Amino acid sequence: MAKANQPALTPPKGECRQCWYHAYASREAHKHLAPRQDCPECVDHMLHGHGNMIVGG
Repeated sequence: MAKANQPALTPPKGECRQCWYHAYASREAHKHLAPRQDCPECVDHMLHGHGNMIVGG
């Protein structure tokens, strides 16, 4: 099983840990999803946390 790289696990000061992890360890964070399926955690976080979350594909 692949592990997240160190930068994905250690966001810069002031950055959201969940946003950072889901953006920089995207494959690991989203491996349970079907192709093109939205991540429920990301959607919830965008709606109830950060509305400016950018997710790479």
